[in-house]
Amino acid sequence: MATQLLRPLGPLRLLRRSPGPAADVPLRAASHGTSLLYPEHIPTSPLQKALLAVGSAGMALYNPYRHDMVAVLGETTGHRALKVLRDQMKKDPEGAKILQERPRISLSTLDLGQLQSLPEGSLGREYLRFLDVNRVSPDTRAPTRFVDDEELAYVIQRYREVHDMLHTLLGMPTNMLGEIVVKWFEAVQTGLPMCILGALLGPVRLSAQNLQVLVSELIPWAVQNGRRAPCVLNLYYEQRWEQPLTSLREELGITDPPYPPLMS
Repeated sequence: MATQLLRPLGPLRLLRRSPGPAADVPLRAASHGTSLLYPEHIPTSPLQKALLAVGSAGMALYNPYRHDMVAVLGETTGHRALKVLRDQMKKDPEGAKILQERPRISLSTLDLGQLQSLPEGSLGREYLRFLDVNRVSPDTRAPTRFVDDEELAYVIQRYREVHDMLHTLLGMPTNMLGEIVVKWFEAVQTGLPMCILGALLGPVRLSAQNLQVLVSELIPWAVQNGRRAPCVLNLYYEQRWEQPLTSLREELGITDPPYPPLMS
């Protein structure tokens, strides 16, 4: 984990602090008179970031399900891409509102009863179905630690917390093939090096059959949809729960995925 990577670098005591703040707490500056910019922030030098990036990349490639290592890689390599995403959000009315209000997605902020009561086919109902079918929880997203800009730290936190929303929008499960397809979409949408690396190297673990389908059908579909759709970070999903998923897909220009049986 990140503690092992930072052991020779010094700020180990910061990694041993208590778990991150509750997800319903906005990601804003939380300390006064210190160098910490937000809860869980760990200031690091360029050299430390480089070492963290190399170490986390190796661990993430060895085990793609090490989400903690994927998170560290994203934070230590994504500064330029995050600035571009932040600027895109500021230029969009809905995105600017998100930056101002700092919504968070977790079990403590979601009204599961309200989502369950929504009509079949609505975004909220389908998102809840995705969580249930794939046995995943929004609380598994790691807190941001290594981004030395409070606003950019929120941008990457928001990206993590809407990741499952993208699975829902694209109709992709959480198996290896589904994750790679989403990574291709995210790579085009965000330009984050972490997403690009995952999209390019993830396929080495696929079977020959799934690799053929991925290359011939699913990658072109994901890239086309990623280019056509507006920035998905500009969607205030929490205010769109009642919108039919088909309507939202049409709004974004997202088409149905090919070969849905292979996605089960």
